[in-house]
Amino acid sequence: MRVGLLTREYPPDVYGGAGVHVEFLARELRPLVDLDVHCWGEGRADGVLRHRPWSALDGANDALRTFSVDLAMATALEGRELVHSHTWYANLGGHVAKLLHGVPHVLTAHSLEPLRPWKAEQLGGGYALSSWAERTAIEAADAVVAVSGAMREDILSCYPALDPARVHVVHNGIDTALYRPDHGTEALTRIGLDPKRPFVLFVGRITRQKGVPHLLRAVRDIDPGVQVVLCAGAPDTPEIDREFRELHAELSRVREGVHWIPQMLPRADVIQLLTHAAVFVCPSVYEPLGIVNLEAMACGTPVVASRVGGIPEVVDDGRTGVLVDVDDAFETNLTRALDSVLGDPEAARRMGEAGRERAVGEFGWDAVARRTVALYEEVLGNFKAP
Repeated sequence: MRVGLLTREYPPDVYGGAGVHVEFLARELRPLVDLDVHCWGEGRADGVLRHRPWSALDGANDALRTFSVDLAMATALEGRELVHSHTWYANLGGHVAKLLHGVPHVLTAHSLEPLRPWKAEQLGGGYALSSWAERTAIEAADAVVAVSGAMREDILSCYPALDPARVHVVHNGIDTALYRPDHGTEALTRIGLDPKRPFVLFVGRITRQKGVPHLLRAVRDIDPGVQVVLCAGAPDTPEIDREFRELHAELSRVREGVHWIPQMLPRADVIQLLTHAAVFVCPSVYEPLGIVNLEAMACGTPVVASRVGGIPEVVDDGRTGVLVDVDDAFETNLTRALDSVLGDPEAARRMGEAGRERAVGEFGWDAVARRTVALYEEVLGNFKAP
């Protein structure tokens, strides 16, 4: 089966959960299908074709530059029997390839533009274009993959014209051989953490979606003996960057042991941080699944997370972590949840062990790839070329 996988992010340029998903899915798909990956970037490697926005659009709105990559991808997909796109950055490429080459298009939705209105801050009028591209591709796709049951409900709510039979749930996965407890301390030493003091860890982008301002206000009032580590970068807009910096400066004035790491760390360093964290925190206000929670669980760390989207399908409330409702008392209750885990190390240890067990037993990438190939076969068997 000749498959073209379309994505913006692909190693070494991975900055979010969708990129992590594609990286590991592609690795597991390669033994099962003839796979070409089409992504953003420069150069070409075996089975990987990189595309960059057209130079004529340098300085243009990012949505227009994205569309130019989509057209280049669609052109290069000749000879593929099926195309599979990830995120709005690649969905239009999949849709155009479907029309141009007469092949089925499978689309994985990692988030939905109608549920991210703050993207208008980042894209301006381009948000209307990204929303149009997503709607056009989703409504015409031969199959839509939702990364959680909650995401499937959101897809059908946002796009009621879509036939529910075409929307399939295939959860994100985790490589539990790679993401596993690492008790080395080199990364902690480089960052300057006090090994005698526990720390709360956040890993994610500085976006409205990830709820970082809520976290910076919530951790003001946690146990003063606890350190706070923020692996937070890639702000969506200068305004969000400025807000984060102001809140970080304010937090640093009122408590010691606040460590901000704006650059992307090597994966090995992140795994060490996840392993040693007393608790991992995910304060997202919108999250179709939240693969980073799986990464923390696989490293044996309890999770405190918001009860939104697909997070409850990953974090078992009371068993592998604590879930907090996103409401008017969100920040107060986030503080309480963090203190409850920090204040009971034995219960936290049990949560971490249960999280590791759940990640290994239910979210392996090999199973995700097999389910994905089964969907490809079903789609190809039902497909009638225009």
